[in-house]
Amino acid sequence: MAVGIIIIGDEILSGRRQDKHLPKIIELLAERGMQLDWAEYVGDDPARITATLRRSFASDDIVFVTGGIGATPDDHTRQCAAAALGVPLVLTPEAEALIMERIADTSPDGRADMSQPDNRHRLKMGEFPEGARVLPNPYNKIPGFSVAQHHFMPGFPVMAWPMMAWVLDRDYAALHHLTKHAERSVLVFGLAESTLTPLMEAIEAEYHGVKVFSLPSVGDPQRGEIYARRHIDLGVKGDPSLVGAAFERLIAGVDALGGEIVDPAEAVVPPEGAAPSAT
Repeated sequence: MAVGIIIIGDEILSGRRQDKHLPKIIELLAERGMQLDWAEYVGDDPARITATLRRSFASDDIVFVTGGIGATPDDHTRQCAAAALGVPLVLTPEAEALIMERIADTSPDGRADMSQPDNRHRLKMGEFPEGARVLPNPYNKIPGFSVAQHHFMPGFPVMAWPMMAWVLDRDYAALHHLTKHAERSVLVFGLAESTLTPLMEAIEAEYHGVKVFSLPSVGDPQRGEIYARRHIDLGVKGDPSLVGAAFERLIAGVDALGGEIVDPAEAVVPPEGAAPSAT
């Protein structure tokens, strides 16, 4: 199964908020020996959200969806998910109970007064596409929902991140560390990507199950003297049983082309205030 994330919200696209979900889901997946295959950002436009979800529901992918599941006018995700599936929104009994419990928790007298219009309105956050399952929210009990392989949660990191971890551990434990992965790389100076391309293609042809990656940089002085020079972060990743041999082939090929090779470990900038290493 591929794993994807859909991050919803105008505030991300306008720059009012910086997205933190993408690096976090990558981190959570890596901890479990999994990886993210794709990501999409979508604004608060119902037609676009519905079209995006309709397309992702048609796949077998595991999809995390953040944002837009509240009950304000700019929250459309619940409605769009139902439209994409062709089912109605229904108040899920388990979600209703959790929301009422939260209302009671925050009430001065410790009870949920459902005669209050604002409390009745909060129940809309428990209206999910028919057939959806409740996704627990450990932060404030207001749940998200899961339907098929899609998991919908609030945009707040303090809520979404524990919910992501819970889903990965409850529903996809069998996928943890299922694919073995290894990666090795070097910094290459003095060669252009076009010069390295035939070598990269040859290695991928020789070692099926290994990918060669090339990340060029025009130089980043903030990372230190070595990184300040124009260079390419060149490496191999994939099947651990093949990566070692493919990496040696890569090193030999770069050397034959006359490139300068630096181990990334030797280019690390020491922490501020640290004593210089002995030479």
